[in-house]
Amino acid sequence: MRAWILRTLVALAAILGATAPAMAASKPIPIKVVVVTTFEIGADTGDVAGEFQPWVEGWPLKREIKVPGIRHVARYSDDGVLAIVSDMRGRTRESVAALILSNQFDLTKAYWIVSGIAGVDPASASVGSAAWARYVVDADPIYEVDDREIPADWPYGLYSNDADRPNVKGKAEGASAMVWTLDRGLVDWAYELTKDVALPDNPDLVKLRAGYVKEPLAARPPFVLQGDALGAVRFWHGTHRTQWARDWVRLWTDGAGTFTMSDCEDQGILDVLDAHADSGRIDRRRVLVLRTASNYTRPPLGEPTFPRVLHDDGAKAAFEAEFLVGGVVARDLVKNWDRRAAALPQAGAR
Repeated sequence: MRAWILRTLVALAAILGATAPAMAASKPIPIKVVVVTTFEIGADTGDVAGEFQPWVEGWPLKREIKVPGIRHVARYSDDGVLAIVSDMRGRTRESVAALILSNQFDLTKAYWIVSGIAGVDPASASVGSAAWARYVVDADPIYEVDDREIPADWPYGLYSNDADRPNVKGKAEGASAMVWTLDRGLVDWAYELTKDVALPDNPDLVKLRAGYVKEPLAARPPFVLQGDALGAVRFWHGTHRTQWARDWVRLWTDGAGTFTMSDCEDQGILDVLDAHADSGRIDRRRVLVLRTASNYTRPPLGEPTFPRVLHDDGAKAAFEAEFLVGGVVARDLVKNWDRRAAALPQAGAR
């Protein structure tokens, strides 16, 4: 009997010894900063950059990992920074949800930096500028009437669900929270930390700004600011649509927000993060949205809307600005992780 017990114990020890490396390998990787980009143009390194490449090369993020449910391979570093390409529009929701639900990472204390390019309101900033959002507003749950058929006293044919005219706050129950407020102390801290970052300027950007000389902020060289993001899965452009965007952000934030950046993904990302906020997998307070301007949302005053909205020169400057600004915040979070893990940094405190 003793021999049988001894053989059994030896066998169990062998099994546990063989499985220990696998168990260790499956332990979630602790993450300090998650960077969510929405697209990459070609390869992750060595060619024309999109949103992802500046982070991959600039950090650098040398390790690759495949996350089920995310089409593009993710990248991470040994010091705790993880970046993904979420894909654009509706696919963003799927990718962010897949990341949160993956058991490959420990995201419980991670800060999130949503890092992408956008259209900018000329009343707020210039191409190449970078804006930290205080609010993200959803523009997808909406009623639309052809502008050629709207009542004469309507400014445009877009209005809220369960409303009967523009600029009346309706409802979007079961569809969207419509507006997400980011932690103001954290946003103020990120802005304070980066407000003096020098952003690239060049003769090509000067040409892009030339038509906006009568608009002081649109004509400035690129700069860092605070400004709010409007998310819609469709691309849009024009003077009337820009006025609608201003009105829409003002309406849904009860006058507290200022439309600055137009993009296609922030509403989906925040919606998914909110859906998982009570799960314990993430900390919803630790979310930052950084949008950099690749184009203006409307033509210069008095000029017709032009068909080609996105310019290569503007996009290149916006890609560079993402990491130049966002990287400063990420490096502070990692460098001071002993404090940042325990509590959110706040403006005025180092």
